[in-house]
Amino acid sequence: MLLVASLAQVNVDRVADYVAGADAGLLSIAKLSSGTETLGEIAQAVPDIPWGGWLTDISRREMKQVKRVGCDFVVFPAANTSLTILQNTEVGKILEVEASLAEGLLRTIDELPVDAVLITGKQAEDYLLTWQHLMYFWRFANSLAKPLLVSVPSTVAASELQVLWEAGVDGVVVEVGVGGLKKLRQAIDKLTFPSLRRRRKAEAMLPYISVGPSVATEEEE
Repeated sequence: MLLVASLAQVNVDRVADYVAGADAGLLSIAKLSSGTETLGEIAQAVPDIPWGGWLTDISRREMKQVKRVGCDFVVFPAANTSLTILQNTEVGKILEVEASLAEGLLRTIDELPVDAVLITGKQAEDYLLTWQHLMYFWRFANSLAKPLLVSVPSTVAASELQVLWEAGVDGVVVEVGVGGLKKLRQAIDKLTFPSLRRRRKAEAMLPYISVGPSVATEEEE
């Protein structure tokens, strides 16, 4: 299971401590000019992992400049991101969608030119994973062939991560706090993730009609 460190604000001098143990880093970018500059600095400070930009509130005017973002991948919301982002063919693309995405739209994602899908939602301070979250994750995993990432709280338990893996989740995005991700990394490393999971692609179900044998009645002459 991949562990992605999400940074809303970052101190470049301490970024190595914040993301220690992560497989990738993700910086929230609200303004393209300043955000890409900071992203370049932290990528140089920690070059051992891939870095991505999370395009949160990029204006349409700035979106035309997205092709200049110098990073390994970008995360962008499906609802308000221009198709001009496709002009940047040098970075990976992760589509951000709400967990409550309609079934019809969900089934189209595999046809889109993106590399992975990230499920997000509103996270309060007391955010925790619920059974409803698990149902959402199962629904996405059963409908998609693309890798599935989900946002989880930094307090997520090892047993919860195990359940997410069995549901079809390929990676988790965790907002980095003061304590970093070392404990979470240790918890993931101690888990056993079987290669075979009950992940399947959903298919259209047609009603089955049972047809009994026809009986021909012949009249005797």
